Amino acid sequence: MTGVRRGRGRPPKVEAEGPDARTRILQAARAEFAERGYDKTSVRGIAKAAGVDPALVHHYFGTKDEVFAAAIELSFEPDLILPAVLGHGPEGIGERLARSFIGVWENPVTRTPLLAVIRSALTHEAAAKVLRGFVLRRVLERVADDLDVPDPKFRAELAASHMIGIAILRYVIQVEPMASARPEDIVAMVAPTLQRYLTEA
Repeated sequence: MTGVRRGRGRPPKVEAEGPDARTRILQAARAEFAERGYDKTSVRGIAKAAGVDPALVHHYFGTKDEVFAAAIELSFEPDLILPAVLGHGPEGIGERLARSFIGVWENPVTRTPLLAVIRSALTHEAAAKVLRGFVLRRVLERVADDLDVPDPKFRAELAASHMIGIAILRYVIQVEPMASARPEDIVAMVAPTLQRYLTEA
């Protein structure tokens, strides 16, 4: 979802919208999904919030599902996080993964749209499908490709399920004492389990 979509043709006034139009659309989409949820957000509403014609949203992203996937990526930024997690070898990967994941959720700027993503995925199958595709293609497959262990994809899925479970308990339904635990304490408890998932033969 990083390139410009060409299939629907170039709408009028694309040049007039300026180089920041795509960024404005993404930011508006993230805000709309966070405020309204997946089901009540529309391409027309995103366009209105961004101050552009709906045709421009279709031009850059195509369908609402594709805008949703791009908004997820904007919040999670796998191209920045994964190299930091994977790029230092297997030793300590569990701690780096836990710290990066918790860090994204602890940041209020990224937490709000991610809450919308999780809530939407829990209640709407189309949103769940988009999230599954993003997690599989942009995160798990890249982690699995970097693991030199049996069943790398299954191991990556176990690690992801562990972290998503923490996100749901801590940030979505706010179960105590998880909801008020210090991030460092969560990382310290979780890291050895993630390390075992990802590296032990």
